[in-house]
Amino acid sequence: MLTLYNAQHDDLVKALVDGFTKETGIKVNIRSGKDFELANQIVQEGGASPADVFLTENSPAMSLVDSKNLFAKVDDATLAQVPAQFVPSSRNWTGFAARSTVLAYNTHALTPAQLPGSLLDLAQPQWQGKIGIAPAGADFQAIVSAVLELKGEAATAQWLAGLKANAKIYQGNIPVLRAVDSGEIQAGVIYHYYWYKDRAESGAGSANTELKFFGGKDPGGFVSVSGAGVLASGKNQAQAQQFVRYLTGANGQRILADSKALEYSIASGVPSNPRLKPLTELDPPAVDVSKLNGPKVVELMQKAGLI
Repeated sequence: MLTLYNAQHDDLVKALVDGFTKETGIKVNIRSGKDFELANQIVQEGGASPADVFLTENSPAMSLVDSKNLFAKVDDATLAQVPAQFVPSSRNWTGFAARSTVLAYNTHALTPAQLPGSLLDLAQPQWQGKIGIAPAGADFQAIVSAVLELKGEAATAQWLAGLKANAKIYQGNIPVLRAVDSGEIQAGVIYHYYWYKDRAESGAGSANTELKFFGGKDPGGFVSVSGAGVLASGKNQAQAQQFVRYLTGANGQRILADSKALEYSIASGVPSNPRLKPLTELDPPAVDVSKLNGPKVVELMQKAGLI
């Protein structure tokens, strides 16, 4: 039996695990937590960790484990299924799903012409009290990681100081979206799938909103990668590699694309859910997912007073 440390959404991962077990007969014990909670646990456990595979929502937690040399190399046959931009330069883990940064805005408060041209513009004084963010979550911290990688430390610190002055703080992407929908704020930074999931269900939390995809290689167009890696200390290496190969293979990607998660499928040529704006139209910035610096981001956000 494989032991999976899982920081992705439970319902999606259960569907993937069920598909894997049905296909291979290999059972999987899922232990769920948050990105950095589990990454730090793996680092503390070191070679004694019971984990065989680690899954995250975002890549900075993968980079933390990778920096401690705790991953085994992912099989070349698995990496061959994944486009290069979703594989870290270390090749010690791989992306298996993706999510786009977006700005949800209230259509009664803002017209498309009034929207910021860049994510960085939200630090300007005209947005004071009008925007929302969820800085404590791994999602937003991954977005800040991308800004840091693309713009450097000084520009990121300046941007964060502007957000501290302008933004209302919420405990997650869903509260941000609801606040935008109610008119409590005019716009908020979230990942795309929270809006699409709400629209696919009742639309009750998004009826008064639309999404801006920044695109144009702006930091606000960042596409974050959900990661999968095999722990070097795992007792079931072959089965763990088999599981990661399944996640990035056609069958695993079809489960992802057909699920209610509404994240982007990225591997084996499997198209994403047709509800989504096509991944090929997003025009995100080029970011090496292995260079996203989670600890430095936390330090900068603490200095800015956001966490």
